[in-house]
Amino acid sequence: MIRVVLPYHLRNLAKITGEVELDGVAVATLGSVLDALEESYPMLRGTIRDHVTHERRPFIRFYACEQDLSNAPLNARLPDAVAKGTEPLLVIGAIAGG
Repeated sequence: MIRVVLPYHLRNLAKITGEVELDGVAVATLGSVLDALEESYPMLRGTIRDHVTHERRPFIRFYACEQDLSNAPLNARLPDAVAKGTEPLLVIGAIAGG
C-alpha cells in the first residue's frame, strides 16, 4: 500500500478526506503512483500532470522522506519507506507571488 497526501483543493475535487491509500502498485515509481491515483480518481487527471506529456504541472511539487522529487523522472523509484507505506508521498501545491 502506498500513501499519498494531496493538497486541500485536490482532495476537495476528488471528495477525499485524509490521505489516499493505493493498493496494487507493482513497482513504486512516481509515474506508477500517479497512474494509480488518476485511475482511482479520474477527476484528478490533468490536475497534477499534463494530459498529453504527463509532465508535472507548474506549481505542483512532490516530496517524500524529506526529499524533493519534483524534477525526478517518472520512472525513478520512490524511496523504500514510501513503497512500504511507512511514509507518504506528498503532493504539494506551491505558492508564488510577491
